[in-house]
Parts: sequence; structure tokens; C-alpha cells
Amino acid sequence: MTKKITVIGGGLAGLTAAITCAEAGADVTLHEAHRTLGGRGRATPAPYVAHEGAHVFYADGPHWNWMVERGLTGPLGRPPVRDAAKISFLVDGRLRRLPPAGFVRMMFLDRSRVAPVDVDFFTWASSRYGERIARVAANAISVVTFDADTGRLSAAFVWNLLRRVFAPGPPAVRWAIGGWQAVIDRMAARAHELGVRIELGSRVTELPGELTIVATELASARQLLGDDTLHWECGECVMFDLAVRSSRRDRFICWDLDAGGFHESYSMQDPTIAPASESLFQIDLPVRVGESKAAARERVQAFADQTVPGWRDRVTWQRVGTAKGRTGALDLPGRTWRDRPAIDRGDGVFLAGDMVAAPGMRGEISVNSAIRASESALTALHLDLPRTA
Repeated sequence: MTKKITVIGGGLAGLTAAITCAEAGADVTLHEAHRTLGGRGRATPAPYVAHEGAHVFYADGPHWNWMVERGLTGPLGRPPVRDAAKISFLVDGRLRRLPPAGFVRMMFLDRSRVAPVDVDFFTWASSRYGERIARVAANAISVVTFDADTGRLSAAFVWNLLRRVFAPGPPAVRWAIGGWQAVIDRMAARAHELGVRIELGSRVTELPGELTIVATELASARQLLGDDTLHWECGECVMFDLAVRSSRRDRFICWDLDAGGFHESYSMQDPTIAPASESLFQIDLPVRVGESKAAARERVQAFADQTVPGWRDRVTWQRVGTAKGRTGALDLPGRTWRDRPAIDRGDGVFLAGDMVAAPGMRGEISVNSAIRASESALTALHLDLPRTA
């Protein structure tokens, strides 16, 4: 019996699937339509290494364990104490060192509370903490949802994200030196080492007739499989990458609790990704319904005016873009991750990516779904899922 498995898509999900299947002894070919691997894990080339998607890991789930067991995370970065303390919150148009007291009480006194699936977050949180704190909380977690109206999403979905980001114990955020691009490069090297054939610039338009893991964005999978049911809710945001000559006034992190924006310095935790004496930031802002790209870009630059004082006179490099349909799955009231498009599509075809039926948030869903898809494909070949020490 043939042990061939085809993986379509060379991003985080596709590389995870290819490695997992090859470790079990499958004959794996990976097709990537672009000339480079990485998908949303790609980054711009040095000297300014800015990410197209997520840029940190949360070390509290199976996705992280999978990476660590294979040595794929590499060295981790941490900001110096003097920079780590430069955290602020934009509230009512002013920068503060602390969020509103009601939000702090919500996160630390009520962290064990369970939120309902079938009620929207704003309604549920308003009934317990008041409308203002409910809105602040929804905006605080927009860095994960990239949705300008996070309050409309399932209360259980939003509450779980809030607890992971703002009330973890111990703190779970991890930055890989070199960013996700360095992780992608290590994954590609591991795949090559295992004998995976990687075909770049290879756009697949028809299923190959063998066990296949489709690890593309959902819109591409919908077209390839001819399945119009492959839809799920997703956010939209504008991303402003900005490098400036460093200043002691630069901040490490800032949450915009008025509009859901988020500001973070890459270089304070990883000096390798920007030239010496320069600071590299990404500033994100959810796009409002009906808002033009130009208007969203004006708003994100106005946010930068507050978080990176005098940036227009210090700028050395910048880029701005929008992400729509590629920021991870969002669950509306009455739905959970189990209701998303199923991984097993039948006839030896499996889905992997950040908007399918697997737990986690954003890139974590890609890794977790790829492992599940691989397990199903390997079972069909009567091969055991690999286990590491």
C-alpha cells in the first residue's frame, strides 16, 4: 500500500503537517504556491524583520509542546527590565500606566468565572461589570480578535481569550529570537531532513487523488474543494510597521482601550530584528464596518502619534497594510471551535489552518489542526502518530 501524503500549503499548518507525517514514515510532498515558505508566518527581510501575522507564542498549550519537543522554537527573547516596565493603556484619549480598576477586578477576582456560549460578550459582561468595563475588556482583547466589535462575539470565546492574555499564571508569552520567520526556517530545515519534497511555486488546482492535507487559507480551500460551505467569521485590521531612531520615551506595549488598537515593540525583546540604535514596532487597529482603508490608516497613524512620540521626524522605515480573512477564527454567540469547518472532509481529504475545527487562537489553531489532520491521514495509512521524548 502506498504511503504517500500530499500537503497543499507551506505555512505554519502545512509545515506542521508535513513534519508530523514524515516523522511517522509517510512519503510526503508539500506544494506551496509562492516562491517562499511561511504563509502568515513570513516576515520582511533584514534589517527590518516585521511580521505579516502573529509574532508571539503562548507557552500553555499543545502547539507549544509540539514545537519545543522538536527544538523548533530556538532561543527566546525577553525585554530588559527597564523596557518591560514601559507598558501603558490608552483610556479616554489619555495614556495611563494602569487600566481602569473595574477591568483589573474583572481579570483577577473573577478569573474562574465561566461565561456562556450562547450570549454575546458585551451583553454578558455589561450585566456583571457595567457597559464601560465591558467595552474596555472587548477592546483590550481586540489584539487577538482583530474585530472592531469584539463585544458581538460569543461571551465564552472572548472570556477565554481575556483570561489567557491578561490573567495567565505564570505569564505564557514567548518571543522567538528572529521572530516567526526563524521558526519557519527551522521547520523547513526539519522537513528537508525528514525527506519531505517541497515544491515551491507549485499552485495545485485539482486534488491529486491520494491522501491530502489542505493547509491553505479557507477561501483557497473552498475553491480547491469546490465546497461553498467552507466559511467562518474572521476579523480585519490595519497593520502599521514602523522603525524609528530609538528614544527613551518609546514604549514596549500599549493597549488602546478606546478603539481596540495595540502597539508593541519587536526590537525591545529582540535587538536582532532592527539596526542598532533603532526601534521596530507593529501597531495594529481593527477596521470598522464600512470604514475605508485610507481612514483606517489615518487612525492607526494617529495612534502611533500617541505611542511613538515624534515618530514622523525619527522614522527610518515603515509599511502599512490591511489583513482581511486571514486573522484567525472568531466564534459568534451559540458557536464554539467544534462548529467550525471539520478537519476530515471525507475521501481522504483533511483541512488544516487557523479557521477550522481545532482549539487555540490564531496560529495555534493552525498547529493543532495540522496535528489532528496528520493523525487522521496516518491512521488511514496504518501508521502511528510519532511520539517524542
